[in-house]
Amino acid sequence: MAGSLFRTKSIDRLMAQGASNVEGGLKRTLGSFALVALGIGAIIGAGLFVRTAAAIAERAGPSVTIAFIVAGVGCAFAGLCYAEFASMIPIAGSAYTYSYVTMGELVAWIIGWDLVLEYAVGAATVAIAWSEYFNKVLEYFGLHVPYQWCHSPWETMQTTGVHGIMNVPAIAILFLLSLLLVRGTQESAWVNSLIVVTKVSIVILVIVIGWGFINPANHHPFIPAATTYTTPEGVTHPYGGIMGILGAAGVVFFAFIGFDAVSTAAQEAKNPERDMPIGILGSLVICTLLYVLFSYVLSGVATVEDFRTAGKEASVTFAIAKYMTGYAWLAKFVTVAILAGFSSVILVMLLGQSRVFYSMSVDGLVPKVFSDVHPKFKTPWKSNMLFFLLTAVFAGFIPGDIVGEMTSIGTLFAFILVCAGVWILRVRRPELPRAFRAPMVPVVSTLGIVVCGAMIYGLGWTNWLRLIVWLAIGLVFYFGYGRSHSLLTKEGA
Repeated sequence: MAGSLFRTKSIDRLMAQGASNVEGGLKRTLGSFALVALGIGAIIGAGLFVRTAAAIAERAGPSVTIAFIVAGVGCAFAGLCYAEFASMIPIAGSAYTYSYVTMGELVAWIIGWDLVLEYAVGAATVAIAWSEYFNKVLEYFGLHVPYQWCHSPWETMQTTGVHGIMNVPAIAILFLLSLLLVRGTQESAWVNSLIVVTKVSIVILVIVIGWGFINPANHHPFIPAATTYTTPEGVTHPYGGIMGILGAAGVVFFAFIGFDAVSTAAQEAKNPERDMPIGILGSLVICTLLYVLFSYVLSGVATVEDFRTAGKEASVTFAIAKYMTGYAWLAKFVTVAILAGFSSVILVMLLGQSRVFYSMSVDGLVPKVFSDVHPKFKTPWKSNMLFFLLTAVFAGFIPGDIVGEMTSIGTLFAFILVCAGVWILRVRRPELPRAFRAPMVPVVSTLGIVVCGAMIYGLGWTNWLRLIVWLAIGLVFYFGYGRSHSLLTKEGA
C-alpha cells in the first residue's frame, strides 16, 4: 500500500501528452511576451498595494524593504527551479505536475490541494482588496457601498460598531472575471497585457514622485527594536527585529505570488522550452526591483501609525492624499489603475487554479467535471464556475488578513516541494533533456527550501495550524475519492 501512495507518473508519457495537442485539448496561443505580462499581471497587485501596508503596521515598520529582499531571494531560488521544470515538462498543472513525476501521487495530491490556497484563496484575497479600492472610486462620485455590504461578518467598523454581512463587490468581480476566463485564454491574456502596462506605469510614477516626499524620520530606526504588536482583532505578532522582518517577509511574500502561475499555462505556450523560463524569471526580476523601491518610498512617506489606523484600507491612495501635496490627481489615478491591476491578478489566479485541477482531473484524482472543455471556447468552463463559488465564499465572508496569510503559507509550502523536486529529478533522471537548467543544484534548491521555510516560521503558529487543517481535509478527499479513481490505480501501476 505504501508503495502505491508514492507511485510516480511517467515523465515520458507526460511529454508525449504535451506534444500530442489532441482535438479537445488546450490551445497553444501564448508567446514569451504574453507570459512575462501574465507573470507581472499576477505579481503586482494586492500584495504590493495592500499587504505592504499590513507588513509595515504589524510586523516590520520601515524594515519592510529588507523583508521584500528576503522574499525576493526566496522566490529567485524557487523561480530557477520552476523554470527548469516548466522548460522540461510543458504541461498544465505547475507544482502539482512536477511533484507527481518526482515524489509520487500522495505528495502530488497534497500539493494540488495546497495550491487551492495559492490560487483560489489568493484570488479571494485580491477580490477583497479590489472591494476596498472600488469603494474609493465610488467616493469620487459621492457614492459608497455600505460597510455591512463590503465587509465580512467577522469585521466591525471601529467608529460606529457596524458589523459586516457580506462583501458583495468582491463576489461580483470574481463572477465577471470567471466569465471572461470561460470566453478564452488568449482573449484574457490580451486584456491582461493592457492592464499590466497601466499597472507598471503607476508603480513607477509613485516611486519617482513619492521619492521627493520621503520623511527621513519615518525611516528611523530602520529596523525597529523587537517588541510585539496586537491587531484590533486581538492577534499578536512579533514586531521589529529579526522575527519581525521574517514575519513581514511571509506577509509580503503574497506580493510575489504569480510568477509561478506562469507555469500553469505551460500547455498553452507556443514554445514552452524557451518561453517558460523567460516568462517566469523575467516577470520575477522586474517586479522585485520595483517592490524594493516602492516599499522604501511608501514607508518613508507615511508613518507606521498611519497604516495601523486611517490608512489601513486603500493605503497607497491614503498616503498620496495625506502627504504628497499637489498630487491629488495622482491619488485618483492610482486608485482607478490599482482597481484594474487587481482585476488582472484575480484573472491570473483563477486561470492558474482551473489549470491545476484540469491536470488533476485528467489524472483521475478529482472528478471529470474539472477537465470538461467548452466545445467552442476550449476552456475548462465548468471548473471556472465551480471555483467561482468557492472563491466567493472566502471573499464574501472571511477577512482579508486571514485569507492573505493562508495564501502565503500555502504557496511557500508549494515552493519548498518544487525546490526538492528539481533536486530529486536531477538524481533519478539526469539524462532527461532540460532546455533550462537551474544553476548550482542542489545548493540553489536547498537555499530555496531554507528561505521559504524561514518565512513559514515567521508567519506564526496560527497559520501553521490553518495549513495543517487544510491539508488534513485534503487527505480525506484523497483517500475517499482520488486514490480509487486515479488513472494509475486503474492501470494497475
